[in-house]
Amino acid sequence: MGQILDQHLIYAILAVVDEIPEGQTATYGQIARLIGREKNARLVGLVLAQAEHFGRYPCHRVVNHAGRLAPGWPEQKRLLEAEGVPFKDASHVDLKACLWEC
Repeated sequence: MGQILDQHLIYAILAVVDEIPEGQTATYGQIARLIGREKNARLVGLVLAQAEHFGRYPCHRVVNHAGRLAPGWPEQKRLLEAEGVPFKDASHVDLKACLWEC
């Protein structure tokens, strides 16, 4: 990961991601706030980019603050569509309709 991250921090992020209900999405910033690190949205993205090394998590349910999908990950859209997540356009989910209220 470039930096050595505290294992507790990694699993705190992944534990929140694991709680996102099917058919809903969360933002990187929302997850950062939930773990008490509200200014670390990019850190959340860094951890999720490597999540496959830690187990199976529904990382496809995490988008940026505008609802934009992760660039270079076409499977994300297919996974979200399969869960019934609505889209505003080809690369943005409709956050008003699917943002996780936690």
